[in-house]
Amino acid sequence: MRSLGHYGAVMGFFDFLQDNPRYAGRRLAINRLNKRHRFLVRPYRSEIAGARVLDLASHDGRWPYALSAAGAREVVGVEARPEMIDQFAAYPEGEVKDRVRLVEGDVYVELPRLIEAGETFDVVAVYGLLYHLTDHYGLLALIARLRPRLIVIDSEFALSADPVVRFAMESTESHLNTIAHVPGQGAAPIGVPSRSAMELMARSLGYETTWADWESLPERQRGGLASYYRQPPRWKRRDTCALRPVT
Repeated sequence: MRSLGHYGAVMGFFDFLQDNPRYAGRRLAINRLNKRHRFLVRPYRSEIAGARVLDLASHDGRWPYALSAAGAREVVGVEARPEMIDQFAAYPEGEVKDRVRLVEGDVYVELPRLIEAGETFDVVAVYGLLYHLTDHYGLLALIARLRPRLIVIDSEFALSADPVVRFAMESTESHLNTIAHVPGQGAAPIGVPSRSAMELMARSLGYETTWADWESLPERQRGGLASYYRQPPRWKRRDTCALRPVT
């Protein structure tokens, strides 16, 4: 299991959101996005450049926009909430935005459609989705059928050395949470896999796992990133990993 290299010195990609009505006055949120960009996008720029990219649970399009700006030739985003897709209209016009296409739908519905259509993607981004699901392996198996050479996952992971998935309940009301699976469902179960469970699932699909080195970020720069540095007795911690085909 390898560790990714240290972050670079450049920062501030998402500073343009200060002019976006959705982020007005939310400097801490923008700072958090900037720091995450340094671990979720920047280390993979050479693999994103010229790539066809799929982003799952694309929210308001902020990560598809970032992936396009990193050099992707096309980014397709899948998002279940139409009101979130509507927010993308406020993003800056131009070539970066033009390379992004957002699709409304459930990932478990849209992925089989893409597979059936014979679609393939070079890179798949799964930022902040995995721990809002229960069928993690089913999702990863669908992604593998798109034949990506790189899958980047940012998720909460259970703090257990064993390959386990810890279940919990989550409200469906927040746009940051799981979606309702039946009409009127106010809460739904979610599963948080451990890192070793993530590695086990990836390995069975022919992928090796590389974990980001979040410890390389100096403590003085960790404001707004507490979820990446939780310690026991907390039972989960956010982390980032890259999956690549075993060579």
